[in-house]
Amino acid sequence: MRILHTGDWHLGRTLEGRSRQKEQEQFVDELVMIADSSGADLILMAGDVYDSVNPPAAAEQLFYEAAARLTAGGRPLVVISGNHDQPERVASVSPLVRRQGITLVGMPTSEPVTVHAARTGEVAKIAALPYPSEARLGELLAGDSGEAELRLAYSARVGRLMNLLGREFTPQTVNLAMSHIYVLGGVESDSERPIQVGGAYTVDPSALSCGAQYTALGHLHRAQRVKGEGMIRYSGSPLAYSFSEAGQAKSVAMIDVAPGGEPVFEEIYLSCGRPLVNWRSAGGLQEVYGWLDEGRDEGAFIDLELRLTEAMSMNDIQRLRKSREGIVHIRPIYPQMEQELEEMSRSRMPVQELFRRFYQRQTGGAEPDDSLIELFLELAEEERHEAAEGEEN
Repeated sequence: MRILHTGDWHLGRTLEGRSRQKEQEQFVDELVMIADSSGADLILMAGDVYDSVNPPAAAEQLFYEAAARLTAGGRPLVVISGNHDQPERVASVSPLVRRQGITLVGMPTSEPVTVHAARTGEVAKIAALPYPSEARLGELLAGDSGEAELRLAYSARVGRLMNLLGREFTPQTVNLAMSHIYVLGGVESDSERPIQVGGAYTVDPSALSCGAQYTALGHLHRAQRVKGEGMIRYSGSPLAYSFSEAGQAKSVAMIDVAPGGEPVFEEIYLSCGRPLVNWRSAGGLQEVYGWLDEGRDEGAFIDLELRLTEAMSMNDIQRLRKSREGIVHIRPIYPQMEQELEEMSRSRMPVQELFRRFYQRQTGGAEPDDSLIELFLELAEEERHEAAEGEEN
């Protein structure tokens, strides 16, 4: 049986207000092409169909179209909800699509999924566990206990669920598991935006030991293998959704496995999507304009950090943004500013006052206008938010 494993589509997601819809449509086209050309017998979508519990209509339409195209030849598709999904929304159309070979699992359940591969005649048993938060499990796992105790209780609960879901595994079936979960040892990136507190909702790999030959995971956006029983893998996201994923090659997983056999894995790289790149300029604006003139990273989204000795004007910022629509962030770094920010943290001087004084010194006494101060505050808040996200991850 050939199994195509994907996940973390995040349909409806934007990048600082910039739509990714066309890129996601391109991904669906490429995924359908891969499924058809490779002769996939079964497709597993491991959660985070959407980026929010209330996705835009275009995102829902794209998912329904993708599901219909992927199953057009009688190929089964199994989808679970992730932490970004509203479980009932994902599963709401189940009565309409079940006969199409589409299985949608919204809430954690004790019922495994059974599918038949039309090409080979093989039967797959799938221990499919959607994102198992305490709220979705309907129970408080560790009361007022600390993080370590909650992690142990959470792993134990997931382990019991997985064993229950795997109760129908047999030597004559292809035995699979699937979940949207953070397994201890996985490498995160900022764009997962985890909703757990600290590392409490992490699962020990032993909790997934239910007899599955292959375990398809979603939640982490970097494709990777996790140590544990059988073969356990994250497919990763099909697009880079934050600049912490800059430079990552995106892919889907193809697995060949027979009843009782060892899975054979192949990583199929994707060509869709605009790359996300980080530009770090030590040569100021002229160096950046030189990169733009030579067409560096044409078509990419750009996170730009540049070191300057003089304050940027509003005209400088507007000119940069007009020069390339893909420039998402512009972060000027001033040596004096870095030192004075440290002093500010001790003196508790408001950041806008610090910027005003710095601007006056750099311009010979000119006052920054309100729009420039507002832009600086937005950039400072954006930097603070990204740093906080990095600490959470």
